[in-house]
Amino acid sequence: MSTTETPPNPNGGGTRRLAEYREPSRLDKLLGASALHLVLTLAALTLVLPFVWMVLTSFMPLVEVDAESWLPTRWLWENYQVLFGVGVEGDIQYRGLQYGRWYWNSLLVAFAVTLLQVLTSSLAAFSFARLEWAGRDKVFLMYLSTMMLPGLVMMIPNYQIMISLGLVDTYAGLVLPAAFSAFGTFLLRQFMLSIPRSLDEAAEIDGASKWRLFWDVILPLSRPGLITLTIFTFIGNYQSFFWPLVMLKSTHKYTLPVGLLFFDSSQGQQTNVLMAAITLSVLPMILLFVVLQKQLVKGIQLGAVKG
Repeated sequence: MSTTETPPNPNGGGTRRLAEYREPSRLDKLLGASALHLVLTLAALTLVLPFVWMVLTSFMPLVEVDAESWLPTRWLWENYQVLFGVGVEGDIQYRGLQYGRWYWNSLLVAFAVTLLQVLTSSLAAFSFARLEWAGRDKVFLMYLSTMMLPGLVMMIPNYQIMISLGLVDTYAGLVLPAAFSAFGTFLLRQFMLSIPRSLDEAAEIDGASKWRLFWDVILPLSRPGLITLTIFTFIGNYQSFFWPLVMLKSTHKYTLPVGLLFFDSSQGQQTNVLMAAITLSVLPMILLFVVLQKQLVKGIQLGAVKG
């Protein structure tokens, strides 16, 4: 327990003693921490509740789903078997279902876009952050201004370009327009600006070319930023819907978000099978985040150091 005193009163009366300050006891700290953990737990349960409902529904028969039941009376693995064509002989409502193919298409397109976007963004970021050339900052501002354009505004011009190149209903038509990113360039540029310039000078003294400087020095030191961009790009393209919906005509080339429309047909919406399909579709994103979550947090923190 401690007390503080004010300076003497100019009108007389000496010093005045302020209210005594008492440090929180261990019990007070424990109660405060418990209340905080309770609030965070309730918030976490609120966020995870839709996911739990999705998983439970994927094991229910359709009758229980329509009855708005939360827990299945019997667990049906058949909902997952249907996705891969097991036990659907003669069932017309699942004819044409190619879930495994759509799953592979989504992974393939997301991986290709991620690889190209990380490569092009890192090269552009190196040019904007470490090289000196006339008009560099003005060009960067113009490049950055493209982030202000909504994706839907650019969809029609991109589609016309794909038509002229003959890339409609092709995987290349899905990948190429997303291979370049102003956001990715901006993100990696911030990381590269935080790397000391003395490393460039040391590499040049040792006879390193610009390419060696980029590949052997700057790129390894930008690893947290590269991982952050990889996660954002993969998740964004893995769950992309509008562009594949516009570009793809062949059923066997559908990606998962487009293929999931199959479950909302003239035969009615098969909610239980749809939830099974969605449960499997989110697994790559969860796995990617769990494996790279430490690097993601580190990358975001380091990216905020230098503006």
